[in-house]
Amino acid sequence: MFSDADAGGAACGAGRPGGADRPAPVGESYLRADRILAAALDAGAEAIHPGYGFLSENPDFAEAVEAAGLAFIGPPAAAIRAMGLKDAAKRLMAQAGVPVVPGWSGEDQSPGRLLAEVERIGFPLLIKAVAGGGGKGMRLVERPEDFAAALAAAQGEARTAFGNAAVLIERYIPSPRHIEVQVFGDGTRAVHLHERDCSLQRRHQKVIEEAPAPGMTAAMRQAMGAAAVRAARGHRLSRAGTVEFIADPSDGLRPDRFWFMEMNTRLQVEHPVTEAVTGIDLVEWQLRVAAGEGLPLAQDAIPLSGHAVEARLYAEDVPAGFLPATGRIAHLRWPEGLRIETGVRQGDAISPWYDPMIAKIIAHGPTRAVALARLAQGLEATEVAGTVTNIAFLRRLLRHPDVRQGKVDTGLIGRDLAALCARAAPDAAVLAMAALAAAGLLDGEPEHAGFALWGPLRRTVAFGDGGSAWIETLGPGRHRIGTAAGEARVERRAGRWWVDDAPAPRAVRHSGGVSVWAGDGEWHVVLPDPLMREAVAAAGEGVLRAPMPGLVKALSVRAGARVRRGDGLAVLEAMKMEHRLTAPRDGVVEEVTVAEGDQVEAGAALMRIGGEAGDG
Repeated sequence: MFSDADAGGAACGAGRPGGADRPAPVGESYLRADRILAAALDAGAEAIHPGYGFLSENPDFAEAVEAAGLAFIGPPAAAIRAMGLKDAAKRLMAQAGVPVVPGWSGEDQSPGRLLAEVERIGFPLLIKAVAGGGGKGMRLVERPEDFAAALAAAQGEARTAFGNAAVLIERYIPSPRHIEVQVFGDGTRAVHLHERDCSLQRRHQKVIEEAPAPGMTAAMRQAMGAAAVRAARGHRLSRAGTVEFIADPSDGLRPDRFWFMEMNTRLQVEHPVTEAVTGIDLVEWQLRVAAGEGLPLAQDAIPLSGHAVEARLYAEDVPAGFLPATGRIAHLRWPEGLRIETGVRQGDAISPWYDPMIAKIIAHGPTRAVALARLAQGLEATEVAGTVTNIAFLRRLLRHPDVRQGKVDTGLIGRDLAALCARAAPDAAVLAMAALAAAGLLDGEPEHAGFALWGPLRRTVAFGDGGSAWIETLGPGRHRIGTAAGEARVERRAGRWWVDDAPAPRAVRHSGGVSVWAGDGEWHVVLPDPLMREAVAAAGEGVLRAPMPGLVKALSVRAGARVRRGDGLAVLEAMKMEHRLTAPRDGVVEEVTVAEGDQVEAGAALMRIGGEAGDG
């Protein structure tokens, strides 16, 4: 038996942040090593698998597991520490004969020494936190006059994020490819399981990964794989690891134009694409090696079949700068035929305490074109409601002509960000289906319904943003719908809806309102709710509660303020719409329990109103 201490730290963490007996912040929940060890021992586990989140590269946790008499299904603590600091890792790689980017990674962090090294390296250059990751403590500097300010900013961010202000400086390679190699060792031998391309990034964080790398040549794969194996052997890697490189693609992928970037002594989030093209279960290998077995396969026996692509589905607001989003998953539908890795189920909450990754969606095919097409179809069939996601962004990215042709680099998303993040306005077909769903007519209606005494029945549907639509029922399953985007004729044929003789967008009504999906767009409409007008707790009319999960965008009153029924008290932002919460009664605001910028769950108390406006 074994215990999985951290199944990714992203999807699982995002889905279930715990209940009242388990505080949500990670330091008080799933990063509590003492509780994890106690649970493992109580369960009679023999080993702990750390997943691929925070605990997988925590040397103190690895040592605590071993001290408790359990096997740690990951690298030894010494190996984690050796690769944990970028400057030390870079020196180790250079000693092992692995090509490294020209730069400075010494212990002397004095301004004079750093300036001297900058003059030697030249511009443009990158400042990187030695203990960093995820783009934190990293700055691109293109001009000498910007160096001092960028250095101070990088050091300050590094100190805050990692408790270590030390930085290294590297030559910046314009428009590089980010290619990493999966390696595996048993402490004596090491092999590589081919490469992955992770060039499609935003803010230095991966978005789409694929294996093998587009345009990879046999000579380049041999050189990069050999360098990765030397890196693994250099510190006697045990279990899984990833050696990450940057490559200059300006003249194609060449063996003399790639450099070591960093090494991770764990499984990566994108390891499923390697499993797909090799047919190897990497977690099984981890278990076997942890049990004392040697590597299951020699280098020349590791297969490479077809192509695999992975997309990371996040709860985030892309047009707003990829800001993390929250909410409760009111509706969830996954595509068939693809590998879905997730810890989120319908009804789960996406909280502000964890990484907002909802799932990894992986497609495999005999060729890159087939794999891309399967992933694109899968994303079009994916439905998530209750929070905004990056799914429209992913769909557009997969259609990008350079992505289709394999002309990827780390700057592609940044160059075309405006087009990739554009938010399309809903057309008449989308609004018509939203109105149909809001009226409860998606499943049709009885044949006798829909007729008034002197003509077709006409009804009005109100949306939560103040908009509305009218529906004129012409007969069973036949409607004429008027919206702000124009009129549309909607008809149900053979069990599916058509709008103006074209297949209708997919729509669903759920606890959070109505959601509609069409092409690469998704639209969410919140419906008016009696709770929204009053937002009053059943237990007492003096408590103003949040009618849905959302962000406290604004507070109009403070404690002590006198209010009258209907006065505006707060603005709650949910599903990218603002909702005005009003006073349920006359009285005095006795307590405000939230602040602007707080994320709140449905039912959370926002303020308490007591007394009467005229009372002293």
